Amino acid sequence: MFRIDVDEFLNIISKGLKKSITKEDVFGSEIQLSNLKRIDKLFERGLHYYLDPKPPEHELEASIFFRKEKFQTNQLNIDSIKIVNQFERLKLSLSAMAKLAEFDLKRSIEKYSITDRPESVAKKIREILYPDFVKNRQDFLKSFISKLASKNIMVFEFIETWNKKEKANIDGFYLKPNMIVLKRHQSFYREIFTLAHELGHYLLGEEEIEQVNHEDLNRNSLSDIERWCNDFAFLFLVGDYAESIDTLEVATVANNYHQEFIHSVSQNTHLSRLALFNRLLYQNQISKSNYDFIKNKFEEEYQKKGKQRLKHKGLKQRGSVGEPIISPMYISTIQTAFYSGILNEYEVCEILNIKSDELGSLIE
Repeated sequence: MFRIDVDEFLNIISKGLKKSITKEDVFGSEIQLSNLKRIDKLFERGLHYYLDPKPPEHELEASIFFRKEKFQTNQLNIDSIKIVNQFERLKLSLSAMAKLAEFDLKRSIEKYSITDRPESVAKKIREILYPDFVKNRQDFLKSFISKLASKNIMVFEFIETWNKKEKANIDGFYLKPNMIVLKRHQSFYREIFTLAHELGHYLLGEEEIEQVNHEDLNRNSLSDIERWCNDFAFLFLVGDYAESIDTLEVATVANNYHQEFIHSVSQNTHLSRLALFNRLLYQNQISKSNYDFIKNKFEEEYQKKGKQRLKHKGLKQRGSVGEPIISPMYISTIQTAFYSGILNEYEVCEILNIKSDELGSLIE
């Protein structure tokens, strides 16, 4: 599942030790408890897992890493694999709870194919899943997640601390049949686009783990599925502005690169300005040199604002991370399991990471 060879494995579990752990230390007739604990820091299964005499499971249902050989992000780092594994186990747990509690998790939206035009699919799906528009991007993301929950699509966020040495090299992933996972970014533009992109994977029924850069993608390096999901995501988010963008004359210094119009569209769609200029580049509505000029300008602007923000707040580093957005569908699944007697009050509080006095508002 982790796709690492023995030498890499020994190097990982030996990190920080003066004397490296050897192959004999791990694969011999006995193993020290201290070494076993180091191994579990990597796999996070609990010590009881290694005492189980049964061989590890390799069923397709157990992990996407058994169901699929290659991913759009081929060099997944260890942290990415651990995060995917964590949510895969959560998915199986929720599926079991839902089955026992007779809670419906079935797909409620038809499946599409890459032979279907993304323009047509985006227009149809917008009518079902596009939330009421609000200016605040985080609030819009919450509404988007809630809208997906209404159609049995469960969305989770994972948040990494600012000082984490090695961060997951993925933005999101889709797991069959109905789970989407997103990485929290400073830019909610990026997270909103990633969610729309992973919704595309759900519509196609194609699992994926990936980095989704909505601003500067080399389309030639992408698979047909990735191009379809990117086109769907853009068209789903841009909505009625698509026609206005398509009919723009070529962006040049003479028309100020349509910057006022692009800014207005960005504010009313939650697509970043660079993502919109990227679309113009794809459609030959701006030259590569002018696109690069605009992109460099935006990057300088972003860095300047970032420095001013830190200076204004008197910060040298970021503070504590926020709480992930919780899908209403996840809450409903836990509630139903509680009402059905599958979970007790303590288990509900532990799963949702809440105090006992907060339980009443969730199960009333």
